[in-house]
Amino acid sequence: MEKMKGLVKVKPEPGAELLHDLPVPEVKGDEILVKVKCAAICGTDLHIYDWTPYAQQRVKPPMVFGHEFSGEVVEVGPEVKKFRVGDRVAGETHIACGMCFQCETGNAHICESMKIIGVHTEGCFADYIKIPAGCGWKLADSVSYEVGALLEPLGVAVHSVLADAVNGMSVVIYGCGPIGLMAVNVASACGATRVIAVEPVAEKLAIAKKMGATHTLQPGKDDVIAGILDLTGGRGADVIVELSGNVQAISECFRGLRKGGRVTLAGLPNGPVTLDLVDGVIYKEAKILGVTGRRMYDTWWQIEALLGAGKLNLEPVIGGIFPLERYQEAFAALHAGRPGKMLLTI
Repeated sequence: MEKMKGLVKVKPEPGAELLHDLPVPEVKGDEILVKVKCAAICGTDLHIYDWTPYAQQRVKPPMVFGHEFSGEVVEVGPEVKKFRVGDRVAGETHIACGMCFQCETGNAHICESMKIIGVHTEGCFADYIKIPAGCGWKLADSVSYEVGALLEPLGVAVHSVLADAVNGMSVVIYGCGPIGLMAVNVASACGATRVIAVEPVAEKLAIAKKMGATHTLQPGKDDVIAGILDLTGGRGADVIVELSGNVQAISECFRGLRKGGRVTLAGLPNGPVTLDLVDGVIYKEAKILGVTGRRMYDTWWQIEALLGAGKLNLEPVIGGIFPLERYQEAFAALHAGRPGKMLLTI
């Protein structure tokens, strides 16, 4: 039996091991086997690596983890019609059941029986990954494998920003992690008149400027709400996209919203959040949208259109590229707070 290498969460404890004697997955039915070319490390992967309570509740070692990737199709199951050997693909993380109410009403991304690649099934930090054909997205020839590995998190940014209109509007992005930086890029590309990035780390704000932020505000140094109001003629922002997950930021961002404006919440807080519902929401008639993942597959078509039109520049969001064998360096860079996405080449 052919063997492969893969980064495995071997035990229910911090860390992971690179093993070289894993079996190559066997495809059947409507499955494809992808030779992974590039993978990106996500916050979820950090939880698994560090073995936080989040991971403990979801992951059952031993298993290969990782879920943001691109690669080449090397084998297809007998029922596959969508792909051929040699196709270049990125991966959609959600494995939907296709039968529940959500799936049958156009909301498969919030399937009632959702499974997540690299969390509930074997992941992509390996030479090969087996996925349902429905989780593959064919890459245009102009899209590199490095950019291809960013499309899954880019989808969260696209879904968050374009959950409603932003063209001709002022947009505030809270949090300039990789998804926040991409959200800045999307808002700028889609016609926002002002894109205001809010982030405490100066290095991340510098990247935000490269990705289209017209203004930046640094908590701890700037009065963020006063800055937003000043930049919007005292009315407040038309749209606020919260991607930091910071409890205080979530509570305060409504103060910077104009009456009738929209707040999209996608950052995951670590604790309870207190909102001023009277002045911040009810009297403002604020619209609040929760966003998770990517709409399947509306968001992917939006991504393809934006990339095809040359509207996005994702290169600044790449914080480092490491061979899989140097995975410890990549995770250490993230633990040290290095801005941007860390990519693993395989």
